[in-house]
Amino acid sequence: MAPPEQANQDQQASPLSAAFLATVSHGPGVYLMLGKRQVLYVGKARDLRKRLSHYAHFAGPAHSKTAVILSHVQRVETILTTTEKEALILEASLIKQHQPRYNVILRDDKNYPLIKVTIRDQWPKVTVTRKRLRDGNRYFGPYASSTAMRATLQLLHRQSPLRRCATVRERQRPCLNYQMGRCLAPCVGKVQPAVYEAMVRDALLILEGKTNEVIKDLTAKMERAAANLAFEQAALLRDQIQALGRTIEHQAVAAEHHLDQDVFGIHRQDAAVGIALLFVRGGMITGAQSFFLADPLGEDDSLLAQTILQYYSSERQPPQELLLPFAFQDQDLVAERLAELRDGPVSIASPQRGKRMQLMRMAAANAAQVLEERAKKELSWETLAASLQAKLRLNNRPERIECLDISNLQGKQAVGSLVCFVQGEKAASLYRHYRIKSQDTPDDYAMMREVLGRRIDKGVQDDNLPDLLLLDGGKGQLHVAMVVLARFECRKNIDLVAIAKEKADEGEKLFRPGRKNPVLLPAHSPALLYLMRIRDEAHRFGITLHRRLRSKAQLHSRLDTIEGIGPKRKRILLKALGSFKRIAGATVEELAAITGIGPELARQIHDQLRGENGHAAG
Repeated sequence: MAPPEQANQDQQASPLSAAFLATVSHGPGVYLMLGKRQVLYVGKARDLRKRLSHYAHFAGPAHSKTAVILSHVQRVETILTTTEKEALILEASLIKQHQPRYNVILRDDKNYPLIKVTIRDQWPKVTVTRKRLRDGNRYFGPYASSTAMRATLQLLHRQSPLRRCATVRERQRPCLNYQMGRCLAPCVGKVQPAVYEAMVRDALLILEGKTNEVIKDLTAKMERAAANLAFEQAALLRDQIQALGRTIEHQAVAAEHHLDQDVFGIHRQDAAVGIALLFVRGGMITGAQSFFLADPLGEDDSLLAQTILQYYSSERQPPQELLLPFAFQDQDLVAERLAELRDGPVSIASPQRGKRMQLMRMAAANAAQVLEERAKKELSWETLAASLQAKLRLNNRPERIECLDISNLQGKQAVGSLVCFVQGEKAASLYRHYRIKSQDTPDDYAMMREVLGRRIDKGVQDDNLPDLLLLDGGKGQLHVAMVVLARFECRKNIDLVAIAKEKADEGEKLFRPGRKNPVLLPAHSPALLYLMRIRDEAHRFGITLHRRLRSKAQLHSRLDTIEGIGPKRKRILLKALGSFKRIAGATVEELAAITGIGPELARQIHDQLRGENGHAAG
């Protein structure tokens, strides 16, 4: 048993010591648990001191999630708020900012496209956007399936040929869309406002899922046209009705109402959690989104609340109603926050029976499928990783693989491109471009030496080195990498593989340190195909930047190198003389006569553009 003095010292050293807790307020706020270099967890509490005291006196098993986090905590910071609601909002903001390992982090946080009808315009149009603004226009979606969205747009353009131009301006003649029957040409007065408004109304009904009303109206028009012997118009209306009918057959009707709903499902398997979200718009399922949480801290109700707060924002507003598998503690506060984001009431319900339970079961099944698919991916990766390690005789399991590619054109615009794959998947956030600083001549080895040195130096400092470093090249590149790793004393920590196709009629060869002959794998080998995929991704990533730099260099005018010439005077010279060639051939007097140049600057320009022999430099 430790003596009282030692126990007192340990208590003082703890980040949740009695001395620290005595300084914490009993009011609402947010707390941040920090490790050595990063925020580990962000939480909120109605009573900060009470919540942190629970952590300080935690007596659960050492292998539990809470115990693991507390073992890494070196510092705790608190932020007081006036109300619980402010703490709720601040917690969500800090989680997005710091992305703590043990909080809910929604990796797939892209905004799905929406269909926007600009009803505030004199002549409304249908467009696609990813931001829902409070501008008085109508928004429909989100559409998780781009195929479904394109089908909807095609139907709208066919049924209601509204304008497609960015702005309506008076024209002498209508644009090509009118001639193709894809626009009613309001810009030249080809359509009456009442007729156009009817088209807009039909488009809104289709987007709201009320296609039966549109079909009923079109059927009446078709019958009138046929009675008046306008058979061409009747045939056109018949085709529109059939197209709408086919659309209805492919839509999954979820409810008899026309509400917009988001339906959440959650499924836990050991420490992992799958969350699924169904989008119901106008009573029809328009798409779905899912999230995998590998190792989050908290019970299911807490995780669901965090997910909702992380998912919705001013740009991704909630619908009228959320359906959840169960209620949670701060549900009223969350509903208030969602109402602010939507600028209107948001209902949160947890149905136990009735037709809504069908949606809940679908969401739960999708959440379970998230974990099933993840398990298949992990099993596939386990097999692939074991194959790589065995076939290439790697010292380390290749959980994190990085590949370096050098791109240059005779040494010019040289860039190093590094891509990263973690557990078989792209980790795009870890991709890096390196501008070559030390070389302006075509020396691939020197360029690779520079980039590798910079990457490994940074990796040693941040403790984030790869398990396997893949090089696009042969024995020469492999030797360069070995020298660099030796310099940083990490040869044993990083496996090296170089991949090259030395002859067009030969397959890929893999070179390893200490091995004279290359490793030759069958062309269909999953291990080889995986390494080739990584190499090709590095090449794609590098060539994209290289082309951009090369295009920028080609657009760079030789006038930019002249001292005393800025963007404004450059435009003046080009406007007056038309080209660099004419500027370079102009006399001092011709240059001085240009407004904004003057005699002194004209002499400087003339001298800098002329060679020693008096001819224009080119």
